[in-house]
Amino acid sequence: MQEKLFILPAREPTEPGHTSTHNLPAQLTPLIGREQEVAASSTLLRRPEVRLLTFTGTGGIGKTSLALRVATDLLDDFPDGVCLILLAPISDPDLVIPTIAQTLAIKEVAVQSPLASLRSHLQHKHLLLLLDNFEQVVVAAPVLTDLLESCPFLKLLVTSREVLRLRGEHEYPVPSLTVPELQQQASIKGLAQYAAVVLFLQRAQAVKPDFHLTDANASSIAAICTRLDGLPLALELAAARLKHLSVRAILARLEHRFQVLTHGPQDVHERQRTLRNTIQWSYDLLSVQEQRLFRRLSVFVGGCTLEAIEALYKMLDGESMYVFDGVTSLIDKSLLQQGKQDGEGGEEPRYLMLETIREYGLEALTNNGEVEPTRHAHAEYYLVLAEEAELRLRGSQQAIWFDRVEREHGNLRAVLNWLLERGEEKESIERTLRLCGALWWFWEDHFKREGQTFLEQALARSEGVAVALRAKALWAAGNLVGKLGDFDRGEALCKESLALFREIGNTAGVGTAVLHLGILSFYRGTFTEARSQLEESLALLEEAGDKTGTGWSLFFLANAEICQGEYTKG
Repeated sequence: MQEKLFILPAREPTEPGHTSTHNLPAQLTPLIGREQEVAASSTLLRRPEVRLLTFTGTGGIGKTSLALRVATDLLDDFPDGVCLILLAPISDPDLVIPTIAQTLAIKEVAVQSPLASLRSHLQHKHLLLLLDNFEQVVVAAPVLTDLLESCPFLKLLVTSREVLRLRGEHEYPVPSLTVPELQQQASIKGLAQYAAVVLFLQRAQAVKPDFHLTDANASSIAAICTRLDGLPLALELAAARLKHLSVRAILARLEHRFQVLTHGPQDVHERQRTLRNTIQWSYDLLSVQEQRLFRRLSVFVGGCTLEAIEALYKMLDGESMYVFDGVTSLIDKSLLQQGKQDGEGGEEPRYLMLETIREYGLEALTNNGEVEPTRHAHAEYYLVLAEEAELRLRGSQQAIWFDRVEREHGNLRAVLNWLLERGEEKESIERTLRLCGALWWFWEDHFKREGQTFLEQALARSEGVAVALRAKALWAAGNLVGKLGDFDRGEALCKESLALFREIGNTAGVGTAVLHLGILSFYRGTFTEARSQLEESLALLEEAGDKTGTGWSLFFLANAEICQGEYTKG
């Protein structure tokens, strides 16, 4: 975008409703999916008390496009004009005021500083300045306060990847475009209601005019839009690839999105031409401490709590003093988002990265040689969490802990995959078995096949590990397999578990294995066998002091008796 000079009128301010002076460029493509944002931010800027509005958001989210549309819509609200100030070409904070003055065609005066000269010229102007790309000169932000205090009719609309932290600032975080829920099978008409899909289609037709949304490509387009987080720049770059690749081919290559999403328009700043450059720009503006935190946060999948980040830091550095300030800073710089509160009890909020940004963080983590210790600490935290959750399920906070584990499902899944990728390493296999053994109750409710797959992979490599770990994983796998309807396989796994627990003389383990055999017999409908097994498990678990196991033995024993017509006894 070429910088245009803006000539301030020498006349008195015009009456509202007259066309004002401006240097806003005509937009070559329509603004898609931003109706709500345009209306809300325009309303904000029209309020007398709102004089500084900052559009924040990660690179490629569409801050500039939104700001240009809002500024255009407000032309008649500013009799002395609307002026676009392009800050992308500069990185020196001292050049902000001269750049504004130069764009406004204000001549330098030897007896005045550039700031004083600017204040003098703007003092009585009803003017809107649109300051684009302020994040690279953010230390110059206090001069904006000076201008606003000196020029009572001036308003500022700023785009920045980072909030300015000024008195009187109103932040407007620009969200991603709406994306489909992949769990739901949407119709073509339904998909066309999502802004990300509409943008992808529009940009696709720019390079392939005969391209349309069809039954054949709908699911792939929905997946692309979701995988790219509804990020406009990423969607535009992906759509441009349709000139040479099919939709399915693009989707398949998104696992390495930074190699695919390149070759943006030549008439934009270089950092906007590839997805990698866009995120790299934000990363390079971080301090060394912020960069380290950013890289470490990339191991979390589906978000995390502040407690989890602090635990990670304590394991890696021995202390976590910096974490809260660092997290706050990354939120301010649009590289981290704060999600909804955990439940209704005022628990910690969750922090999450857009998947596109997280992938860049993982790449940076790898390039800095930090993957191994960070993954190790991440795994340790979630192993401890899962084992605590298994114990807490036996108390009054059962529902709370189930919800907590469900929120951490992505992280737990990531830990298991990482541990299994390490092959036959004994420590990793033992950790995998511990984690699987702690999660069986969670998988039993919603994710039986997933749990079965993880348990079978771990058990296949479990020769030589601690017998008790293998034995517990065996009955856990048997339970899940049985719940999926394969009673014979479930019984075989539980019997193998029983033999191992008997081998090491673990009474509680023997009782639990027999309990699960009894439960399998109950669901199979062999109630006499079930009663015998459940009576045995009841005696063993009472002896071991396992109240939870005792309770389940009694529950299934009573139901088996009822199924055999012994209502009084049951």
